[in-house]
Order: sequence, then structure tokens, then C-alpha cells
Amino acid sequence: MSTQSVAVASHNELNRNSLFNMKGRVALDIEGEIIALTADVASKQSIAKLVREIESREKCLCILVNNAGITSESVTTETETASDMKRNLFDNDKATFDDWTDTYRTNVASIYFVTAAFLPLLQKSLELHPGWPGTVINISSVSGLVKSAQHHFAYNASKAAAVHLTRMLSAEIAESGHKIRVNSIAPGIFPSEMTAQESNEFQKSHIPRENYAKKVPAARPGRDVDMAQAVLMLAAKQ
Repeated sequence: MSTQSVAVASHNELNRNSLFNMKGRVALDIEGEIIALTADVASKQSIAKLVREIESREKCLCILVNNAGITSESVTTETETASDMKRNLFDNDKATFDDWTDTYRTNVASIYFVTAAFLPLLQKSLELHPGWPGTVINISSVSGLVKSAQHHFAYNASKAAAVHLTRMLSAEIAESGHKIRVNSIAPGIFPSEMTAQESNEFQKSHIPRENYAKKVPAARPGRDVDMAQAVLMLAAKQ
């Protein structure tokens, strides 16, 4: 079995350090390594540095997963009058242009710039591994597909933008003749620091199953294996 490297870039040292705890949890029958890196995907300078770091270690990049995401301020949409709704959506001190631009910067623009920066390394995947083109997997959200704002307009709008950005990148890259696939996954509710507001030393979060027993068709939050299966399907040779 060939040795594989998985590089995980985090925006802060705390998350980066927790990746070292994960190394001992990797299956013993899989040869390879987890490389912990620090990068700010909302900065072109940091992205360029990340690309140089990967180039110094690897001849190509086979799979790129854009998983960075932040939530936006919540607003109350259930109101009795239009004036009440205006007060919640516009007069509210938390309703700011900065909230919208910060959310889009991480949830949308980072996908564009990170993908664009890694295109040469992704293209080399097919050159070094015939039949296996580089692939980009963007993690969006079902919140970008539903018509409800779910109390956070900026977040849901950014996830809808991420879905459409995936379509545009896929179309333009293919139109240019480059052999790189671009897809997105739109998960429902999954345990994370965003949804559970906390995580343990292995960056694992927990949401009680009963919290969603009557809210989603599966009657439970998502599990690691659910996400892994979706990623494996998109990463597989097609």
C-alpha cells in the first residue's frame, strides 16, 4: 500500500495542536501521516504560503476539501407586524454589513481563492496518477438549499452562494480543458463547534439524538460515517 499524506490546515494553534492528538487514532493498517498546518483561508497571502508549504512536501494534490465555515448573527423573523420585522432585521445592532461580509469572506470567497491557488497542484494529480484527476469537495450546507432563513440570513445566503460557486468553478475549469472535478456536499445538522458550541480534545462535538428525533427525516444528527461516505463517493474514480 502506498503512503498517503493528509494535510489539515487550521486557522489557529489550538485546533492545530489538537490534530496531533488525532494521529494516534488513525487506523493502524493505513500507512501515511497527518500534517498539521496553520493557515487563514480568508487571506490571499496565507493561502499562497499554504500552497508553497504543500508544494515543498508533495508532487501533487489529489483531493482538496474546502471545509472552513463560520455562522452569522441570528435574528428573529417571527413577528406580528412589518414594523416589528424591520426592527429585528434592520434596526438591530447585530444586523451589520460587517456580519455579512465576514460570513461571505470565509464561507464563499475562501472557496474561490483556495481552489484557484491549488489548481496547478490539482492538475498534476492526473499527470502522476493516470485515471485519477484532482478533485475539489466543497462543504456547503442544506441551509443553502432551503427557503427558510433559519434565523440567520447571511449564513444561509452564503451557503447558497457556495453551492452556486461550486457549479461555476466546475463549469469554467471543464470549459478550459483542465481535468479537475469540483463538487459540493450540503450536510444537514452535524455535531460541530458551530452547532454544539464546544468540542473535546479530539475536536469532536456532541448533539443529543433526541434533539432532532422529530426535526429531520433521519431522526438524528449526522455522524462521522455519513460525511465520510459522501466524501469517499466524490473522491473516488469516476
